[in-house]
Amino acid sequence: MEIRWLEAFVAVAEELHFGRAAARLRLAQSPLSQTIRKLERELGVTLFDRSTRSVALTPAGQALLPHAHRVFEELELGRQATGAASGVFYGTVDIGFAGALNHLTLPPLTRAVRHRYPDVTLNLVGRVMTRDGVARVERGALDLAFVALPLDPSPVVRTRLIAREPLGVVLPVDHRLAGEPVVDLADLADDGFVTTPVAVGSGLQEAGLRACVNAGFRPRIVQEITDPFMILTLVAAGVGVALVSAEVAGIMPSGSVYVPLRGKPVHLDHAIAWSADNPSTVLKAVLAVAEEVLPTPA
Repeated sequence: MEIRWLEAFVAVAEELHFGRAAARLRLAQSPLSQTIRKLERELGVTLFDRSTRSVALTPAGQALLPHAHRVFEELELGRQATGAASGVFYGTVDIGFAGALNHLTLPPLTRAVRHRYPDVTLNLVGRVMTRDGVARVERGALDLAFVALPLDPSPVVRTRLIAREPLGVVLPVDHRLAGEPVVDLADLADDGFVTTPVAVGSGLQEAGLRACVNAGFRPRIVQEITDPFMILTLVAAGVGVALVSAEVAGIMPSGSVYVPLRGKPVHLDHAIAWSADNPSTVLKAVLAVAEEVLPTPA
């Protein structure tokens, strides 16, 4: 079995069209079909159901596909490892982040990585809440995710604290308490709150609920939205008030104001999460950079 046979198989399996697969591989369609037949003879199975109108994987083809993907993943890891041995890193790292909540932590990391390892590609995936980020890291869909602590225990996910921010409240500029230097959270018990959805497993939502319960009430939610910056925008529009971490104080949209909370602070703990099972040498290099530019706070 030759690597190019598997490459042809993967192309046809993903395109489910011999013409498109041939164009993707820059081959004529006839040599591609011959290569697939060679692979089928080698394995003693039929990999594709072919008709004049469609191409579909057979059960044998479906069984082979994840193993073929793994072959190419291992080859890529081998290339990365040989490059790393000589101090050269290249490859792709997929990073998930929430949005506005990471505006002080994501840019320093991406700038430092791009400066130190110009051949490393960072694929940034926005609007990734904590629960989703952890799930994607666990299944290998993300290499790294910005999350909030604490997390439910995971056999493979590792985390490191990178920032700790107290919660404050965002108010519309015409709110009765907008001019105050600090606010008692209990004074907002009758207000409507804008927050991230409970279903997405957001650390911001959980920290905000905890703060309200500590203040003696459960918040009345008037709007849920996954984009943290849109939370600020909806507050500016007068939809309600919101609890956010202090880092967003510098990016308030017009029509809103950030006010610290009086009393013992409730913190939002920011962390990065990755899988201990991820063998990528490029990820290890990025984690080392993160240790420098995003050290764990004392």
